[in-house]
Amino acid sequence: MTISRREFCAALGAASFSAAALPAFADDKRPLPLRVIAYNVYVCKGWPDDRPLAKIAVQKGQMARRLAMELALYDPDIINFSESPSEALAKEVAGYLGMNHVRFPSGGSWPGTLLSKFEITESENVPLGGERPKDLFTRHWGRGIIKLPNGESLIVHSAHLHPGADPAIRLREVRAMLASMKEDLAAGRSMLLIGDLNHGPDTEEYKLWMDAGWTDTFAKVGKGAGLTIKADTPQYRIDYVLATGPIANRITESRPLFEGAFRVNVADDTSFALSDHLPQLAVFGGGT
Repeated sequence: MTISRREFCAALGAASFSAAALPAFADDKRPLPLRVIAYNVYVCKGWPDDRPLAKIAVQKGQMARRLAMELALYDPDIINFSESPSEALAKEVAGYLGMNHVRFPSGGSWPGTLLSKFEITESENVPLGGERPKDLFTRHWGRGIIKLPNGESLIVHSAHLHPGADPAIRLREVRAMLASMKEDLAAGRSMLLIGDLNHGPDTEEYKLWMDAGWTDTFAKVGKGAGLTIKADTPQYRIDYVLATGPIANRITESRPLFEGAFRVNVADDTSFALSDHLPQLAVFGGGT
């Protein structure tokens, strides 16, 4: 069975109508289930991007629709894009998904995008309280506040840290971020940190997050190694959904999505994935 663009947009319109009805339950302060995806989208050009079918999908302007349709299968409430595509393409994806979005400009050529079914009430790029140091956050880091249907505010940090084997710059980035987060961490506010952090769980960078009170959703409830790159034969875990505050007590599921159009079929040399990374999904249960 195939679905046309018109049918897909109509379905999304119906979903958006349902979401619009949520404020009727504003008096219900119980936390609602929340589905979150961190995804380095490789500028939405497909991977490997030199394969003929990937090139055709880009040339025909299909990538935003392909990406949105695949993500929609998982009914996400919040999505983070690292290596985000152009503003126009990111807006197109958000439109298909019925989501709000905010763009976090890069210090280099790797912007981020935070997307949410719910209102993004505030956003700040590289929230250091001053000018961004030229050698830090050359990928992206931004802070957003999302108003949930029960009236609560959720702080979301969208991040893509410096790559490479030498952790020196990355460690400076992590320490700068933790200094910026200090007040929110001390107050015990619900926060998420989602994105391509470019380090494994056996590193000093990871230990800094854990020592500061962050919970790795995959480490808490995931199974297996949780590898997120690359999309043909994954070997490393560098994409995360971290949580702290009350929301960290509601983690029910966390796993990389090594499935569907997110993965490359290694037995088919025409196959391509939507990115070289796999999305990392985390699910938070509702309250009673």
